[in-house]
Amino acid sequence: MAEEKDFALLTDLYELTMCASYFDNKINDTATFDLFIRDLPPNRSYFIAAGLEDAFNYLKNIRFTEEHIKFLKSKKIFKDDFLNYLKNFKFTGDVFALPEGTIFFPNEPILSVTAPIIEAQIVETFLLNAINLQTTIAIKASRVVYAAKNKPVIDFSLRRTQGTDAGMKVARTSYITGCVGTSNVLAGLKYKIPIYGTMAHSFVMAFEEEEKSFGAYSKTFPDTSIFLVDTYDTLKGVEKAALVAKELKKQGHKLKAIRLDSGDLVALSKSARKILDKNGLKYVNIFASGNLDEYKVEELLKKGALIDAFGVGTAMGVSKDAPYCDVVYKLVELNNKNKHLPTMKLSKGKVTYPGKKQVYRITDKNKNYIKDILALRDEKIDGKELLVKVMEKGKIIYKMPSLEEIRNKTKENLLKLPEKYKKLKNAAKYKVEISPELRKMTEKLNKKLSFD
Repeated sequence: MAEEKDFALLTDLYELTMCASYFDNKINDTATFDLFIRDLPPNRSYFIAAGLEDAFNYLKNIRFTEEHIKFLKSKKIFKDDFLNYLKNFKFTGDVFALPEGTIFFPNEPILSVTAPIIEAQIVETFLLNAINLQTTIAIKASRVVYAAKNKPVIDFSLRRTQGTDAGMKVARTSYITGCVGTSNVLAGLKYKIPIYGTMAHSFVMAFEEEEKSFGAYSKTFPDTSIFLVDTYDTLKGVEKAALVAKELKKQGHKLKAIRLDSGDLVALSKSARKILDKNGLKYVNIFASGNLDEYKVEELLKKGALIDAFGVGTAMGVSKDAPYCDVVYKLVELNNKNKHLPTMKLSKGKVTYPGKKQVYRITDKNKNYIKDILALRDEKIDGKELLVKVMEKGKIIYKMPSLEEIRNKTKENLLKLPEKYKKLKNAAKYKVEISPELRKMTEKLNKKLSFD
């Protein structure tokens, strides 16, 4: 995991070489870049803004240390005057952003950065990296939670995420999008997220008899034990768990749950429930794990599985079916000698909308979402403005919400998004209109650039 003090170099080389050329040619116009996602991944119908706290902290703290300058100098790529400029570098721009937990759609800016062009350019890679991972996971985790239909979901993905930093971000993001906690202990410390754990098959196998492993574990954790019952024969494992649970009950304690991790979870959960109930253990929950994702969770519940909670790992932690978003950072306006010059890209399949923009959300009388309007920032549109000014002249002017506040905002956003947009497959397409003034500017600039 890269240390925060080194984040200035957590960038692509071409960001630095472009900036060196801007510097060499004395180009330091004020530039506005929009960070947005072009298209929805397969079977997705919305995005959830995430990773913004990391983005703000990076912009506030980015600095080039003596070690960084020495390293860049050793590459014999950059002139000394540019390296001297980097020694005093700091971000001094303005930023508009969608608050974390906000639902949004393709082509709507997540961040809008306005700063001297060198500053705005140099921060591109980090911002894309931070937003891409966490927004990608936010969508996936929210879908898993939606499929679980109010049954608790726990993040079990740490051992399969793509590195330690991803493991931390997945725990945070899955929590704000509805998971009740994580197995990641460090995330529990850093983010104050509830932590959960059961036992591994190795613990059961470390004892000569399965029942003894349950007895030993419950001796250590008499009120919080979850027994993994499928190491050998699952239903025999449930029977043995029931015997230990009844002994615990006599001592004034309660077994919390059993865990099913393989096999036909529908049939096994029904049989396990019968065994537990027959032994007077209706309070013992059934917890399921084992290569689950939103589709499997939805199918289990449709088939009547008697499962009370889910542990979801790999598929959620790496967003297996859609492991990235097509997130981009594009120049949309230059301010040259106080003259605003909107810019746009005309590459086939990659056309961008010019100018500083705002997103307006239109709702019905119950505050449910109807459509969005992508407009120029100075247009007057009826609707709620989604982009909020979070930084001014390099300083954060936005009250950073707590994780619980972000979690509540995400929940509120998802509740206001009609069901037809949340279906796991074949969801309806949400309407995003382009405002008259933005459309007019786009057509005018397109025509001009096409004939230049």
